[in-house]
Amino acid sequence: MPAPRSAGARTPLTVGVEEEFLLVDYRTRRVSPRAPVVLAAAAGRLPGLQPEITQFQVETATPVCTTMAEVRASIVDSREELAGTARRHGLRLAAVGTPVLGRAAPPPLTDSDRYRQMAAEFGAVTDGLSICGCHVHVGIPGPEEGIRASNYLRPWLPVLLALSANSPFWEGRDTGYASWRYLVWARWPTAGPPPVFESPEQYEHAVRSLMQVGAAMDRAMAYWDIRLSQQHPTIELRVCDVAATADEAVLIAALARAMVATALHDTRPPLAMPQHLLRAANWRAARDGLGGNCVNPVTGHTLPTPVLVRQLIGRVRPALEDAGDLDLVLDLLESLVAKGCGATRQRRAYARNGKLTDVVDLLTAQTAGADDLV
Repeated sequence: MPAPRSAGARTPLTVGVEEEFLLVDYRTRRVSPRAPVVLAAAAGRLPGLQPEITQFQVETATPVCTTMAEVRASIVDSREELAGTARRHGLRLAAVGTPVLGRAAPPPLTDSDRYRQMAAEFGAVTDGLSICGCHVHVGIPGPEEGIRASNYLRPWLPVLLALSANSPFWEGRDTGYASWRYLVWARWPTAGPPPVFESPEQYEHAVRSLMQVGAAMDRAMAYWDIRLSQQHPTIELRVCDVAATADEAVLIAALARAMVATALHDTRPPLAMPQHLLRAANWRAARDGLGGNCVNPVTGHTLPTPVLVRQLIGRVRPALEDAGDLDLVLDLLESLVAKGCGATRQRRAYARNGKLTDVVDLLTAQTAGADDLV
């Protein structure tokens, strides 16, 4: 059932997308700790480019956008520019949640006092930091609206994770999961789905409590799958693997914006989902990806994930229509279901010849904007 709709279309919320990438050696396809070289070479040409916590990674960010056409154009340009820079230095750029080939743990950390402190405080948990996600920021009027949006998005986190699942391999082996990145990230004491919050004050108390007991060094380490941004007037969705293609990133961004917009104007209370069931649902989504089953937040039972995605679209349809995104989302979803999520395509590439180098070739081609080799 779609959300109740008032007369007249609303102004679309702003949106921005952050993407994390791995760098791999052009010949061996193993992860390469040469991010400082690529960052220096691309400096000034990509305004949203920045280092990540390990030297295997780089990160880009779109500007603040109001249309999905702007989001897509920025993502495509950044990926093409960064892939070209990597190529000129004997590297490839891979939009993948986990390293397919090469030793990634313990990772070479970026030279930073903060990152050294993290390694000292959290020990071997930092061994799993060579992972890449996609973070979507959606503009909100204030923290009250952010809490409402968080509570609304929370039960649908498994569906979004399954859509983006793009990390079945880790250091040369199939993990048995579609999103191994999510399981690796879940080791952090502040990671996972957020609780239901009654107010911004309760949210702030929870963050302070995490810091007080040492589970977070500072506010930036509240690593929930949804959180209020510390730097921007946005709510940040953090559950997804980095998208295999620009179009898949756009699909996630459009759905996230529509969900936030719906939360701000829907008069119904958010769906209730106990924390233990939501954690289990996220685990199931990480294991199965788009091709499996996901927990229906309405009933608590499992359904094929594509069915649940369509139910989600039905709930946020008015917001998608207001933003002019409905046809785009339906087309992108149809394409994704037909070809499979990123994890499915990686396994398909491996099954052809039993070579993980073929998987890396697929990933780097997709990242640079080539047609899927599936």
